[in-house]
Amino acid sequence: MPAPATGLYGLARPFLFRMDAEAAHELTLAQLARTQNTPLAALYTAKRVEDPIELAGLRLPNRVGLAAGLDKNARCIDAFAAMGFGFVEVGTVTPRAQPGNVRPRMFRLPAAEALINRLGFNNEGLDSFVTNVKRARFRQRRGSLPMLLGLNIGKNASTPIERAADDYLACLDGVYAHADYVTVNISSPNTANLRSLQSDEALDALLGAMADRRAQLHERTGKRTPIFLKIAPDLEDAQVAVIAGALRRQGMDGVIATNTTLARDAVQGLPHGQEAGGLSGAPVRDASNRVIRQLREALGADFPIIGVGGILSGADAQAKIAAGADAVQIYTGLIYRGPGLVTEVAKALRRAH
Repeated sequence: MPAPATGLYGLARPFLFRMDAEAAHELTLAQLARTQNTPLAALYTAKRVEDPIELAGLRLPNRVGLAAGLDKNARCIDAFAAMGFGFVEVGTVTPRAQPGNVRPRMFRLPAAEALINRLGFNNEGLDSFVTNVKRARFRQRRGSLPMLLGLNIGKNASTPIERAADDYLACLDGVYAHADYVTVNISSPNTANLRSLQSDEALDALLGAMADRRAQLHERTGKRTPIFLKIAPDLEDAQVAVIAGALRRQGMDGVIATNTTLARDAVQGLPHGQEAGGLSGAPVRDASNRVIRQLREALGADFPIIGVGGILSGADAQAKIAAGADAVQIYTGLIYRGPGLVTEVAKALRRAH
């Protein structure tokens, strides 16, 4: 079992966990947005563990990232930078603002160190997102390698699945100049039919369109922004092989494994265990590691893989690297353990090599 939350977050967590999960989430983000770049940011600021790594042509200050989904509207980039992350991924953003699914739509399962969410890409839309990204100051930090920023893009729920590429291309156009890398999210279980884009022909068509548009943007701007694909843990071996082939064939720069799971075996009988949506946290750890191992075998030693799913301790992160990941991201672990987890994981990964 991972250690409990410590420090100030250890004091705040009981209060937050008495609240509705999404209300606590919104309160926390509001406070981070209000206090970042002020003296109050000292409450969650940590000295970043320096452990640089080259990945997809990028220089990451360390191998610990924030997974997309926590800061969907890119409001708190500087706050997360202060916690010691080597890279932060915000979004998922869609071209048009959308409210997401009906509340309640986020549930904690403390006995399993897990969350279930069916948020449904709720966000303020591309224009607001880019405005918030441009407002962030993290690149102005002096005397050290800057944290890197990933921008995660998706499709609107109202866009027919056969027109999904239109939404992804619109988002790519909007975020390209402001991202260190872009993540194409086709693996959320909370947008109808989205995961069908992971199938053979649909995936090739989408990634081919992204590659063509990236070539145009590269020529226009002189900047080549890496593109990652985020995939699900609920994939058969043959599906993982298909995805690996498409990534190589279409010139993608990396893969993020994995998103949340639809499986419920690990939470049977627990309160909220049968809620619809994606399950994250400790129960997805093994499935994520399995997909990472399969991807590494299929893609070879040099293809960038970011591992995410069930990291609640430094040892969990080391297991991701052992499975074949080059770097890791955390989300649910941050909710259960607090900002101290960032430093713990970064130190564990620095010791491991």
